[in-house]
Amino acid sequence: MVSVTQHRMPRKRTYLICPPEHFAVEYAINPWMDTATPVDTELALKQWTGLRETLLSLGHEVHVLPPEPGLRDMVFAANGAFSVDGTVYGARFKHPQRTAEAALHREFYDRLGWRYVAPSETNEGEGDFAYLPEAYGGLVLAGYGYRTDPAAHAEAQEVLARPVVSLHLTDPRFYHLDTALASIDDSNIAYFPTAFSSASQTVLRQLFPDAIVAADADALAFGLNLVSDGRNVVLPAEATGLAKQLAAAGYRPVPVELAELKKGGGSIKCCVAELRP
Repeated sequence: MVSVTQHRMPRKRTYLICPPEHFAVEYAINPWMDTATPVDTELALKQWTGLRETLLSLGHEVHVLPPEPGLRDMVFAANGAFSVDGTVYGARFKHPQRTAEAALHREFYDRLGWRYVAPSETNEGEGDFAYLPEAYGGLVLAGYGYRTDPAAHAEAQEVLARPVVSLHLTDPRFYHLDTALASIDDSNIAYFPTAFSSASQTVLRQLFPDAIVAADADALAFGLNLVSDGRNVVLPAEATGLAKQLAAAGYRPVPVELAELKKGGGSIKCCVAELRP
């Protein structure tokens, strides 16, 4: 008898990350940021290094974007762009503290020789976009409500030539899509329903009847801010309940400690942009 686990096949991924050498919480642009709580930059860098080593140990290719002094949130590399099949839809950040990051991401993609399209609409890259290449022929899920303008969803659809499904985030603690929803393989997701409007919850149930539904404790531990290669799921160590759910469904949970970066309102996925050539 073939086990469930044997059906879960990893696929080599290519990622972009940026070390938190200048990470600090000096302003508050999401509910998790508290300027009165000190950041241990050395610990943040140690935890980030552990994440990088984990991704490499799983056989993935990892590019490193050099950090820029003064850009405190640049470690959250997923927000800098969104790519599909070698086409890059660039970011346009909502908050001025992060605006300069977009140009640095563009320079990276220009060096790769990829087609880069500068956005007209406010969007924060993979923070609010998720791609499932085998779901419905290639589907983009897109969040709005706090950072990304809904008009960016239509713009992304034109740029990337993929259908885009808009999802309304309604809980400010889940201000980016990647804090409330994750692709766990190329055709399925895990998500936290109450982060979304009732209509968006209905849409997700219709599109993904076999999705893994996360509990409150795991969602609040940033458990859905994960990275998966279709078999190995790198997720925050605190999300123990979600890890058990994933294991029961045939995935291999790979817990990583990244608590220091949670002070900035992000975790594993926020730190990892996937490059899709």
